[in-house]
Amino acid sequence: MESKQTSFRILMFPWLAHGHIFPFLELSKKLLSKKNFTISFCTTPINIDSIKNSLQKKLSDLSIEFVELHLPSLPELPPQYHTTKNVPPDLMPTLMQAFQMSSSSFSSIISNLKPDLLIYDGFQPWAARLASSQGVPAVLFSISGATQFSFFHHIHTHGNATNFPYPAIYSRDYERKDLKALGESIKVKDADEGFAFGIFKQSRDIVLVKTCKGIEEKYIDYLSILCHRKIVPVGPLVTDTKNEEENSEIKKWLSTKDQFSTVYISFGSENYLSKEQMEEIAVGLELINVNFIWVIRFPAGNEVRVDEFLPEGFLERVKERGKILQGWAPQAEILAHSSIGGFMSHCGWSSVIETIYSGVPLIAMPLKLDQPINARMVVEAGAAVEVVRDDDGRFRAEEVAKAIKAAVLEKSSGESLRTKAMELSQKMKMEEEEAINEAADQLWQICTKNHDIVQFS
Repeated sequence: MESKQTSFRILMFPWLAHGHIFPFLELSKKLLSKKNFTISFCTTPINIDSIKNSLQKKLSDLSIEFVELHLPSLPELPPQYHTTKNVPPDLMPTLMQAFQMSSSSFSSIISNLKPDLLIYDGFQPWAARLASSQGVPAVLFSISGATQFSFFHHIHTHGNATNFPYPAIYSRDYERKDLKALGESIKVKDADEGFAFGIFKQSRDIVLVKTCKGIEEKYIDYLSILCHRKIVPVGPLVTDTKNEEENSEIKKWLSTKDQFSTVYISFGSENYLSKEQMEEIAVGLELINVNFIWVIRFPAGNEVRVDEFLPEGFLERVKERGKILQGWAPQAEILAHSSIGGFMSHCGWSSVIETIYSGVPLIAMPLKLDQPINARMVVEAGAAVEVVRDDDGRFRAEEVAKAIKAAVLEKSSGESLRTKAMELSQKMKMEEEEAINEAADQLWQICTKNHDIVQFS
């Protein structure tokens, strides 16, 4: 540990989604344990309240200062919508607009706080520009994996994906169409020279990525070549959320099931399936005799019953082998249970990391954005099977059943997937400590170098 006389303040600035905020928070905690850093964490008041509620007693153990970012007041976007957690999907472009309009407020935060380093998210390259204009170096922290960034950066650089060096990674026509439509609806301010490139260009010397070399090494190396920055993995940053008393009923239910016999189904905290998609999954589950625990979520304010989105009589027919949870579930604890044989997921990067960390095979049902690329990386690694969609991009019950059968019910394929998943898990855990040490050292060097420049200028 460096002497107490030497200390550097890092300003953490994630995008307003919980899937971004909590990796930034975990990185903050890890860095505090490695170096004499001081951490300031900037987000909107509603997100700060949510963080404090989720951490509860643990918060007093963290030397993290929370800094409020105030978004402009827009009639259609009251303060309770200053987070992606409960914002209606049609207001997401408005939230992005309001976030970008907060740049003057963020500039004042930098002026008053005078941090030694800014760690920024991919949605706000403008924040890095503001920091640099005030002499503060900025480093990008990607909560997404290196595979998808190398793939999309390659497309930006070369104009297409036909000569991407790793053919296991590709995107389908409907995925490219959906991605283009989303990109047109949400514009990222100051993402010059293409979004995939602009966010890297502002990063000083290195880019931090939530990943490990054991699962993405060749994609890390290729991304480094493309963006002309050293890619520094920070490890999995898996959050410890154990609550024995609160989750005892779920554990008790899982303990009645045989080893590797149960499928865990969840599509993240900010993805909502259509009635058609839920019905196809339900029918797929009925086509095969498999145990399952299914987390179902609806957008805030939607007053609907679960049975309205499922085939008539489904809940009664599967009551002995299926458990439906609404809203939240202790994902890490469920994945760690011996009865879980596969995780059906949308393949958001944090869920992919948690799955690999737990050594559980992935049943991939990617929905949007980077999720298809994430899914194919794990398929390539031998620890996942992807649910095939039809030509229009729709999931079908027969394909759902087929993927679950391969991962859980068929002995040979299931054992192969589990073996590969455990190998990846071990690699990830072996690298965990080394990765965060390297990241802390790299950030300390940047702060020291910039401090010396300022001192002698």
